[in-house]
Amino acid sequence: MTEPTTTPYRRERARNPDDANELTGPPVLEQGFKVRALRDVRNDGTYPGRPVGDFLIRAGDVGYVISIGTYLQMYYIYAIDFFEKRVVVGMRAHEMEVIDAHCNDPQ
Repeated sequence: MTEPTTTPYRRERARNPDDANELTGPPVLEQGFKVRALRDVRNDGTYPGRPVGDFLIRAGDVGYVISIGTYLQMYYIYAIDFFEKRVVVGMRAHEMEVIDAHCNDPQ
């Protein structure tokens, strides 16, 4: 009798080959946009001073776009300052919704 084979734990790929390159167009969000997180974000080990698996933000938390970068030469990553939680997290546009696009416009 043979032992059943098990596949080792495989981490989800960071890049989906079916995704379109976001960098061919302008960023969806701009600095100063007020946004709401659409999902929980846990520490994957890249956030210093917090245990792995710890919740950094929860769905519904509100923050502001403070900078825009890129990842894998394919995606825009938005640094979001969740000031009430004292956390800055990198997120993609589909992980949040815009609450106010004009909150920091001069009057």
